[in-house]
Amino acid sequence: MVHGNDARLLSRMFNKISDAMAKEKDYLTELDEAIGDADHGITMSLGFSAVASELSRSDLDSMTAAEVMAAAATTFLDAVGASTGPLYATGFLHASDRMNAHRPLDAAGQVAMLRAITTGIQQRGKGMRGDKTMLDAWMPAADAAEARSGEPGHIWSSACEAGALGAKATQSMIALRGRAARLGERSLGHIDPGAASAVVILKAMRETFDGTASG
Repeated sequence: MVHGNDARLLSRMFNKISDAMAKEKDYLTELDEAIGDADHGITMSLGFSAVASELSRSDLDSMTAAEVMAAAATTFLDAVGASTGPLYATGFLHASDRMNAHRPLDAAGQVAMLRAITTGIQQRGKGMRGDKTMLDAWMPAADAAEARSGEPGHIWSSACEAGALGAKATQSMIALRGRAARLGERSLGHIDPGAASAVVILKAMRETFDGTASG
């Protein structure tokens, strides 16, 4: 597969994520008002808008998928900083490292990318499922995708469904990490904004990749 094809596919993915974050910005900020700093929607929209803009100026035909992911990591971190910046930057860099073998973004490559992003976030944040963080969406999504890896048409629907259920489950959790952890039991009853924004990303990924991994 020509590198530029994968690079353009990833650029399209980041454009879709940016558009989705702009639409969901107010909802995510509302969630963050309850247990955070009321800036999560703004932060995520800003970060992915910067990534989409950077990639729109890039020569995608000469870039590999790994280079696109590395550029996304650097740009997101520069635009966002804060706690979310390093988490997603590490996730994207981890995915970039996995892509350096020039694995095409077929079904197996997409699942590997999803797992790599999840692993990078987990390694940087030192979190686990049940901590009431974005990992409560990312980890079940990656698990579900791997479980359906032999059925390309179902990878992303399964990942999104599992991620959404994981995010919803954070409503009954007490936050153990991040700024919400300082609230203790007062964090109960609220969906974690990081998990909710992870679902936004997963759905944009599904929009991008559904139909590209068939066969």
